[in-house]
Amino acid sequence: MKKIIRRSFYVAVLLVAVALPLPAAWESIGAVTASAPEANQITFSSSQAEVTVTVLAPDLVRVRMTRGTPGPDYSYAVVKTDWPQTSVDFSGGKDESIIRTSELEIHAQLSPFRLAFYDRSGRLISKDDPDLGMGWDGHQVRCWKWLPDDEHYFGLGEKGDNLDKRGYTYVNWNTDAYGWGPTTDPLYVTIPFFIGLRDGRAYGIFFDNTWRSTFDMGADSRDRYSFGAENGEMNYYFFYGPDPKTVIERFTELVGRMPLPARWAIGYHQSRYSYYPDKQVRWIANSFRELHIPCDALFLDIHYMDGYRVFTWNKSRFPDPAGMIADLRKEGFRIVTIVDPGVKVDPNYWVYQQGLAGDDFVKMPDGKVFTGNVWPGLSAWPDFTEEKVRTWWGSLYKGLMSDGVAGFWNDMNEPAVFSPTRTMPLDAVFYDHGLHSPQAKVHNVYGMEMSRATHDGMLKIQPNERPLVITRDTYAGGQRYAAVWTGDNSSTWEHLGISLPELMNMGLSGLTLVGADIGGFAKSATLELYTRWLQAGVFYPYCRTHTELGSRPQEPWSYGNRMTDINRRSIELRYHLLPYIYNAFHESAETGLPVMRALLLDYPDDQKAVGQNEEFLFGDDLLAAPVTKQGEWKWRVYLPKGAWYDYWTGRPTMGPEEITVDAPINSIPIFVRAGAIIPTQQVVQYTDEAPINPLTFQIYPGEDSSRLYYEDDGLSFDYREGKSLTEKVGVSRSAQGITVEVSARQGSYTPPPRSMVFAIHAQRNRPTSVKVDGNALGAQVTQQEFEKAARGWFYDSDKNILSIKVPDEGRPVTARIE
Repeated sequence: MKKIIRRSFYVAVLLVAVALPLPAAWESIGAVTASAPEANQITFSSSQAEVTVTVLAPDLVRVRMTRGTPGPDYSYAVVKTDWPQTSVDFSGGKDESIIRTSELEIHAQLSPFRLAFYDRSGRLISKDDPDLGMGWDGHQVRCWKWLPDDEHYFGLGEKGDNLDKRGYTYVNWNTDAYGWGPTTDPLYVTIPFFIGLRDGRAYGIFFDNTWRSTFDMGADSRDRYSFGAENGEMNYYFFYGPDPKTVIERFTELVGRMPLPARWAIGYHQSRYSYYPDKQVRWIANSFRELHIPCDALFLDIHYMDGYRVFTWNKSRFPDPAGMIADLRKEGFRIVTIVDPGVKVDPNYWVYQQGLAGDDFVKMPDGKVFTGNVWPGLSAWPDFTEEKVRTWWGSLYKGLMSDGVAGFWNDMNEPAVFSPTRTMPLDAVFYDHGLHSPQAKVHNVYGMEMSRATHDGMLKIQPNERPLVITRDTYAGGQRYAAVWTGDNSSTWEHLGISLPELMNMGLSGLTLVGADIGGFAKSATLELYTRWLQAGVFYPYCRTHTELGSRPQEPWSYGNRMTDINRRSIELRYHLLPYIYNAFHESAETGLPVMRALLLDYPDDQKAVGQNEEFLFGDDLLAAPVTKQGEWKWRVYLPKGAWYDYWTGRPTMGPEEITVDAPINSIPIFVRAGAIIPTQQVVQYTDEAPINPLTFQIYPGEDSSRLYYEDDGLSFDYREGKSLTEKVGVSRSAQGITVEVSARQGSYTPPPRSMVFAIHAQRNRPTSVKVDGNALGAQVTQQEFEKAARGWFYDSDKNILSIKVPDEGRPVTARIE
């Protein structure tokens, strides 16, 4: 969150001129000798360096090059270190060593040392560049690899350009980047992980190095790409798919996955810099409810604090925060407050006093506490790399949580400082596992470790409630602790378009609960831009409107009555889809697969699908193609192979096909995969306003298909003890008609009494017979009778939808339609 008074620091766009090292200046490891294998690893040694190759799984290999005495082997990203024993075969001779698993064959050339990765059929997946391989120049380390003509690259976390990274150079250095644009690099998040894709087959590389790193994905040479860092080790993990989904699943198994969020965290959230005083907050809340626009959370920016002192209230603006929050909670709103890391230097301020007494602040090499200017003025920063500091910081949330605050928004945690470098001096000293390392090493993990402190602190205070933490900065694996938003974007059509590949690449990098500020943060959105952005934003995994100080109002009702109606319907669509969205998040928590998915995940061998920058799958079965250009009322959409239904008209199209669809201002192009079973619910004003009733399965006929449906209480961790429900919903077709089957519930969670509806689309004729569990449901009822009845059926001839209602009692149900 950048504020207007800082613009003088950032008048220019943050273009980073990356001076990549010239290969001629680098030393290569040269010739090596191979040691005897030990268990699942082998070490290759030269006079200057050692390379240890460790097989962690049949499709996962770690490569670690060290010089001199190896440093401590730890990682801020990696959480899984105990891997099951896997079968590994080592062989070779004087020129080469070969490592075989059931999935891979790794060839290690001994002079000069080079690695090549093959699948077990002998197909080359990836190899070191024959001239360069791995090397160093002083403290810098780098690895060069072969760049095939037809290979493309995806991921690398938060970048503001195209989905495909081939041909570009990127820097990883978490940066406070107000007003950033498509050529701005670096941005706020460092995820040194990418997926390579060639001929529909994928592999991944994770370079686990927290120093400033660079990735040259073919900008310097047409024959090779490279990655490296200004210090630290050449330490990378190689993942083999060949399915790109397998690469992501294995990567997130290594670095951790997003915990299942609370249902309210995936509703619609409203924010701005800043809502104050309390009367304005209440007015915003009342407006949502009076206008019947769903909303689950309101955000308070830095003006709620006393002089920007974190963990305080400005009592003139918020004289009774606990009372206000309690009143808003009765109306279904949760409050999320911003908490920055900068602690005001004030001898009378209790947080500063505690931090000094506990020796919790970052220091300079001379032992003095580092101080710099940020929102409160002269400030000190906690050293989140030390566990005791994280524990202390986490405990500070107790007061705000006692007042009823439900979530926290960690901003300015690059860490950002109002200075020409926009951060602390690079030699500021951090604990870093007792190594007392410079900021240059831990800078990229500072934001993640702050969100870790927040997350863990909230859990200690409320151990059976899923926390919501939103962070601007993080590192690989940061999804374990927090949602991520893309920082200070701008209210432009360009930024609306940028947000789509940006969020897709973040999803490909393991970050699931991600979003961009809907409407844009810097400047002010026009009527058309905000409406189109909201239509896209309701399909962001994390859905929040936010804007800067001094911009025009940016609430859904701020653009006139017609736009209010359109914006309401956009948000209602998200709430209608909540069961589907929640199931997508459950799958992500289990597998690491993103909710907002680049088409390449499902169609890696379809070059048109792989090249889509602004279309995406939302969960398994919905394809969204938001309008991202001004004045467009028709929109080109690419549909991959298979049958697809237009969400709004029900019209089927067989892919692969590029089509033009109507896209008036009140509509977003959405398509449903044939065979989909989409769980939906009634629209509510907030996620826990009422239990789901009815639970409706929207069925789109195709080939025989089935889906698992998941549900729990949406708030606690009881699901980890089995208090959840799953049931299988299947659809089959025959010459006689359609059969829908629901299995008995599994698990100990029992929802309140409700109905279950099967809404079967694309039914061109009224059925002659509808039976449930062998019993005829009788004649069709009217729509009004259907809505009130406990069981029955209704055929909508205008929409070609057959709806069947039965009590949802947790037992098996079979419906047959002829």
